[in-house]
Amino acid sequence: MAAFFAVALVALACPLMAFDLGQSTRCVTIPNQMKVCKDVGYSEMRLPLLQTGCHPQAQAFLCSLIAPVCLDTFIQPCRSLCVAVRDSCAPVLACQGHPWPETLDCDRFPAEEDMCLSPHVKFSHFAKDLPKPACQHCPSVDDAPLLIMSFLFSTAVTAKLHRLRLPSGEPEFEIEGRVEFIRQGPLLPYDTRHLLHQWLLINCRCASALVRPGRSQLYVLTGSVQPDGTLALSRLFPWHRKDANIALAIRKWKHHRC
Repeated sequence: MAAFFAVALVALACPLMAFDLGQSTRCVTIPNQMKVCKDVGYSEMRLPLLQTGCHPQAQAFLCSLIAPVCLDTFIQPCRSLCVAVRDSCAPVLACQGHPWPETLDCDRFPAEEDMCLSPHVKFSHFAKDLPKPACQHCPSVDDAPLLIMSFLFSTAVTAKLHRLRLPSGEPEFEIEGRVEFIRQGPLLPYDTRHLLHQWLLINCRCASALVRPGRSQLYVLTGSVQPDGTLALSRLFPWHRKDANIALAIRKWKHHRC
């Protein structure tokens, strides 16, 4: 995983792909192989780390290294930008078994007073009020749907998880269709589908056990939003449409919810 970090490391190590940090650079077109650096949206390269949303400026930080802005001199990212991205994204890498790359040691970047790419102020309070995904222990998967009524969860939704079948064998997940609320809690209707997608990408080891490659599975996902704003999933219940018990349990839960 972490495909984009691998690209960044290759670029920093290879003088043909990267730019000489000590010399002025001439203007060249960003090559097509760097599609992720051509716009702010998701690219066709399917880059799991950026899709996790671990930091709003992760893309700007990495692209400033492998496709730097066209000025007379090489403009590096500021140390403060590196630290901000590292502090948010290193836990995501660690969750997936990868350390923060030594090549991206923040001490190698200039301090704020030097000419460098600094964090945008508008991102300093980015989405503080929105629930966030986080690395966690894998939630339990329970096939006894009536147990749902025995636990008090602040949030419960139904969502169909889909696992793509990729030639590389790396897991990639999607949320198919709508996310339906059983108990909404602090989750937001316009953000929950994206939030769950990010959770799957961050906790890909847990997610890989939930769905086989090329398949989809409908789940009831229960959990809570922690005091720090992170979503913690506690129990997952696979729901097969012919399972009348889980449908009955959901109806009862909706009827008795606060």
